[in-house]
Amino acid sequence: MALKYSDRWVWDFWLLEDKDDYHIFYLQAPRALIDERLRHFNATIGHAVSKDLTNWRKLPGALQPGPQGSWDDLATWTGSVIRHEGTGYMFYTGLSSAESGRVQRIGLATSNDMVHWQKHPANPLITTDARWYELLDRQIWHDQAWRDPWVFQHPQTGEFHALITARANTGKPDERGVIGQAVSDDLLHWQVVPPVTSPGEFGHMEVPQLSRIGERYYLLFSTSTGTTSAERVRRTGLPPVTGTHYLVADNPLGPFTFTSDKFLVGDPLGKLYAGKLVQDPQKNWKYLAFRMYAADGSFIGELSDPLPVHFDPSGNLCVDAA
Repeated sequence: MALKYSDRWVWDFWLLEDKDDYHIFYLQAPRALIDERLRHFNATIGHAVSKDLTNWRKLPGALQPGPQGSWDDLATWTGSVIRHEGTGYMFYTGLSSAESGRVQRIGLATSNDMVHWQKHPANPLITTDARWYELLDRQIWHDQAWRDPWVFQHPQTGEFHALITARANTGKPDERGVIGQAVSDDLLHWQVVPPVTSPGEFGHMEVPQLSRIGERYYLLFSTSTGTTSAERVRRTGLPPVTGTHYLVADNPLGPFTFTSDKFLVGDPLGKLYAGKLVQDPQKNWKYLAFRMYAADGSFIGELSDPLPVHFDPSGNLCVDAA
C-alpha cells in the first residue's frame, strides 16, 4: 500500500538501496496546517524502509531544521543520499528564516546506520555561483533556486557530482531553468561548475534524478504548467502539463537531449509529481511519485505504489497505468 499518514503530508522523496532494504526519505509536514501551501516552510525529512517498495515500515524522522539563527532553521528540503566507504551521505536543501526562505543552500548529514543522522559542522557545503547561476532577484523570480541535490559518483572518473535545481543568470525569466552542477573528490569540498543542461524550456527543473538504463542515462526532472516557458509551448505546440519529464544522454554528464516532448508522466492537474525510477527486488524498473492532487483538485500528500516502466516501439521511456 502507498506510504501515507493520517497526521501529515508526504511529498518529495529519495531512495537508497541497502542490501535487501529500500530506505526512503521524504519531506513531511503536519496536516494540521490545513492549507497545503504552508507545508513548504514547515518541512522536515521523514524516513521509512521497505523490502518490496510497497509495504513500508515507518522509522523516526531523519532531519529537522537547525536552531534559530542557523542556515537551515526554517525548513529542510529535498536531497539525495549516497553510501561511500560504509557511511551514508545525505545532501539536503536548507532554508533560513532570516531570508524568509527565499535563498536555498545545500548541506550534508552523515550516518553509519541510515537511521541516526549528524549534520556536518561546516554546512552549508554547496552554495551557488553567480558566474553561471541566478541570484535572488524577486523582480525576476520568487526565490534563489539552488536545491534538490542529486549526488552520484562518476563511473569512469570516480568524482562525485551533484545535480541541482538551479536557474541560469541570463535569458527570459520563464526560460532560465537548468540542472546545475557541483563537483567533489571527497563529498566534503565542492566546486560549482556550469550546468549540465541548457535553459529555454522551463522556469525551473525540480527534483532531478540520474538513472542508467542499459547503456544510456536518463535525467528525470519535474515541472508544472506555471513554470513552462512560452517558447516551449511555441516550439512543441503542446499545452503545458504538470509532472515528470526526462532527458537522455550516452554520458552521465551529457550532452542531454529530449527524445520526446511528451512528459513521462504529466497532466494539467498534476496528479503525480517528483517521480523517481528504481529497480524492484526482481530488477524490474518501476516509477514512484508523490500523489499531489485528486481529480477534484484536493491535495493528497502521500506516495504512490510503484508503477511498471517500459519502452515504447520508438524507444521512449513510458510508465504503465499512470
